[in-house]
Amino acid sequence: MNKNYIAGEWVEGSSINRNINPSDTSDVVGEYARADARQAAQAVDAAHDAQPGWARLSAEQRGDALDRIGSEVLARKEELGYLLSREEGKTLAEGIGEVARAGRVFKFFAGEALRLSGERLASIRPGVEAEVRREPEGVVGIITPWNFPIAIPAWKIAPALAYGNAVVFKPADLVPGSGWALAEIIVRAGQLPPGVFNLLMGPGSQVGDVFAKHPKVRAVSFTGSTQTGRSVGLECMTRGAKVQLEMGGKNPLVVLNDADLKQAVEVAVQGAFYSTGQRCTASSRFIVEDAIHDRFVAAVVERLAALKVDNALKAGTDIGPVVSASQLEQDCEYIEIARREGCRVAFGGERVERETTGYYLTPALIVDSENHMRINREEVFGPVASVVRAKDYEDALRLANDTEFGLSSGICTTSLKHSSDFKSRSTAGMVMVNVPTAGVDYNAPFGGRKASSYGAREQGPFAREFYTAIKTTYTQA
Repeated sequence: MNKNYIAGEWVEGSSINRNINPSDTSDVVGEYARADARQAAQAVDAAHDAQPGWARLSAEQRGDALDRIGSEVLARKEELGYLLSREEGKTLAEGIGEVARAGRVFKFFAGEALRLSGERLASIRPGVEAEVRREPEGVVGIITPWNFPIAIPAWKIAPALAYGNAVVFKPADLVPGSGWALAEIIVRAGQLPPGVFNLLMGPGSQVGDVFAKHPKVRAVSFTGSTQTGRSVGLECMTRGAKVQLEMGGKNPLVVLNDADLKQAVEVAVQGAFYSTGQRCTASSRFIVEDAIHDRFVAAVVERLAALKVDNALKAGTDIGPVVSASQLEQDCEYIEIARREGCRVAFGGERVERETTGYYLTPALIVDSENHMRINREEVFGPVASVVRAKDYEDALRLANDTEFGLSSGICTTSLKHSSDFKSRSTAGMVMVNVPTAGVDYNAPFGGRKASSYGAREQGPFAREFYTAIKTTYTQA
């Protein structure tokens, strides 16, 4: 059994979690210890005691630790990618790619540790020197989702450690394997002092609740559902802790009449259906200008028919299974809701059987929808996308922005005028032109607006805004 890691020791949990392969439900990936609230509190105390010593190490020492971690992750990307795809259900190519990204994130922040800078200001008072410096927050609680079980932990843990914080980390209870494997590399390859990094696998209702409420946890970075994120945020704000929330999305892809149809179809299919549509940045609403609507729908249907839905580990698979039985039920329920609202399923949306028993669903394209319908208001988080007709560009822009969410948006057009205008007027935090809404760089800021995100941006040098505190000092010369 794979154990939790607390205060420099691998320890038993209060219960055991059996990790099941969604491509083959007879395959048990492994058994993982579940921590409880008492163990979570112990980990917080250990992190609190260890953090000052870690922060006093030179930036070069912290950077070297992250570089070693990144090197091992990259060296083992095929092995770890296989584990990731086996437990989460994304294709093997996607799993390996995600692991490679995680390794590069650690190496990026190895350099960022050396680039943390401050400022010296001219004081308004003669003879007084004013300085602005950045210091670690202290103990950082990290709560990550199941859909990117190694990349998202990496882009939270790496900057937290780079800037001198101690970490208590809770991976998603549904997919503990990748989080455990990454943790094992962090504590061994990074040669971290005991308590600087702690792994607590288990339910968010116990472990995550401690992170949100414990007075020694000075910052919490959360990625997950909107409902849970808001609860975490309220707990943190009540006690004055810093909080960073990445939550839901209902991301639009606008397709204008002048778009390159072949390119637009590929952008749409890649953004909406790859990784089984289980990405917070996935295109879930295709907003298509009237004159190209029918041709676009027909071309997307043709493209979807050519995709292979099968075991994530099998060669040639384009789309793997949905992650769990409950997620599959949710996806199918939303497809039925769309039908009851008067929509038509132009393709897919059917459970299918394969050689191994798994949670297989053909990608669903829903047409004849209107933006006020539930299928266009609520996040499905599966291989399901709907099409909304737009009269013209202004109507398409209005529909794209008509959502409580604001994570990612996209447009397919050959018009410089419309692409420039869309980049300016879209109310999403990330805007894509002729590229899928799902797909970002690790050296650029990640995050949204409105109900999608709260707090400072993630990734790139912008991560320092969350993981450091600003201190202003004055000195009489």
